[in-house]
Amino acid sequence: MPLIEQSSYSSPLLLRSGHLQTVYPTLCRRVSTPPYVRERLETSDADFVDIDWLRSGERRLAVLFHGLEGCSETWYMRGMAQALRQAGFDVTCFNFRGCSGTPNKLLKSYHSGATDDLAELLPGIRSDGEYEKLVLVGFSLGGNVVLKFLGELGRAAGVLVDAAVAVSVPCDLKESAMCLGRSANKVYMARFMKFLRRKMKHKQAQFPDALDYSKVPTMRTFAEFDDFYTAPVHGFADAERYWSECSSRRFLSSIRTPTLILNAADDPFLGPNCYPVSEVRTSSYVFLETPRHGGHNGFVAFGPCGRYGAEVRTLEFISGVL
Repeated sequence: MPLIEQSSYSSPLLLRSGHLQTVYPTLCRRVSTPPYVRERLETSDADFVDIDWLRSGERRLAVLFHGLEGCSETWYMRGMAQALRQAGFDVTCFNFRGCSGTPNKLLKSYHSGATDDLAELLPGIRSDGEYEKLVLVGFSLGGNVVLKFLGELGRAAGVLVDAAVAVSVPCDLKESAMCLGRSANKVYMARFMKFLRRKMKHKQAQFPDALDYSKVPTMRTFAEFDDFYTAPVHGFADAERYWSECSSRRFLSSIRTPTLILNAADDPFLGPNCYPVSEVRTSSYVFLETPRHGGHNGFVAFGPCGRYGAEVRTLEFISGVL
């Protein structure tokens, strides 16, 4: 039922390509850094998570989650934070473990299905300002985490989360990994692997005997990285098992929170299984919107307010729910 057949987002004529939409904002969008105030939250396993606040005394709070190796400073996080702040929300950007500029304390860090920190920390974040409403907005990997989290909670999420938006979500992690392994996407994969190899250098400095780090320089794909680090360190048998257990598509039928998935049809990171049409048709809570153009975390727009399409649609959806 909640399949949005006609998206209100329309791409600029010169950017009707998934690759252009993906690359253009990274290179060209200029969003000033909001006046974040950082708070470090200790976790029950003796680690920490850094969150960045934008507070102005509002009664509604938006919690934002970045993509792979992003942070609160990434352009799409700054753009969304600015848009939500202008719309009357307090905002906090949730930096996954090890993504705030300071390596986390443990060998493990975060991954596409890492929901434990949300379950532990979100209640305190909401009660910190005694907020009347709380919404979640996740991008890419962060979107997958948000959807999995809401599915795990089911109806119990209603006491904590009032609405959610997930943008450019790899709902099927294996298929997305395979898409990024294609030759047409080798530039993106090379960039991601550069960041992940750098992260492994930090882990080697902290835990020199924990892993066989000699394998790191030759890694070129997510399959290699997830078999080497993500799966064994976080309790999965291998990359295939990690992808299977953490793909948000399998959790959508359990979501009982009004949720929008915004996945562009030309997203070069997503294959057909990342567009959960069948699950959405049988849900009363999850909406799927698939604009023809938008790329991955793109949705470029040149309107007078400076907001990109994902920001406009997020505000429209959340306003409709709240």
